[in-house]
Amino acid sequence: MSLDSDTPPLLASLDRPPTGPSVLHDAVVGHLRALIVEGRLAPGQRLNERVLCEQLKVSRTPLREAYKVLAVEGLVRLLPNRGAEVLRLTEAEVIELFELIGGLEAMSGELACARIEAAQLAEIRALHFEMMACHARRDLAPYFDLNRRIHEAINRAAGNSMLSETYKRVNMRCQSLRYRSNFDQDKWDAALADHTAMLEALEQRDGARMRALMTAHLTAKRDAVLKAMQADAPGNLAQRRAARSSAILAAALAD
Repeated sequence: MSLDSDTPPLLASLDRPPTGPSVLHDAVVGHLRALIVEGRLAPGQRLNERVLCEQLKVSRTPLREAYKVLAVEGLVRLLPNRGAEVLRLTEAEVIELFELIGGLEAMSGELACARIEAAQLAEIRALHFEMMACHARRDLAPYFDLNRRIHEAINRAAGNSMLSETYKRVNMRCQSLRYRSNFDQDKWDAALADHTAMLEALEQRDGARMRALMTAHLTAKRDAVLKAMQADAPGNLAQRRAARSSAILAAALAD
């Protein structure tokens, strides 16, 4: 099957679609969300209905319903009579988004230190060690899933339902950005070190330290995203291509 250049092939298609409309709907939403979070559908990219329907082996109806869910989550933008595209944030929007999620994470961490139960702490500790193993294997996708589960567990341990509701809504918009921040190996290593320190703060019930760690952790994520966005800006891309062309030409002349 020939694929449209605007839509990359899925790593896993729905070769055997789940039975039942609600199950199928959730599966389609989950596949598209993963493609966006992991960067296989890039910011600003138009979602090609024909190709996605072929790849997922579904009709247009569940696909369009999935678009609506992802639009509410802040991952896609609906285009009147033209489908949808992956949402592209400006640098100013990224800064504002990380200011908000950073504040929510800091509050979650501080409250969790005061309220976390032994079973919750044991769960976070187990997830952390699993995450360390993924980092050692340089296996980013499962690492990120465990990372997400740790942050969500800390938020639940804060014991504030209003905070959890707000956190879930805002954090969904950050997922693709947070995933992207680990593409830099040094920053990925630093993020793991942050998590080790967070676990220690939780074990010691040190709320002030946990708040500071969470704030610094999200600030580093923000800076990594902004750096990547600036590197991908059209002017910088053109400069890098020109530099590569010059290097190739110089090497050819030297031969």
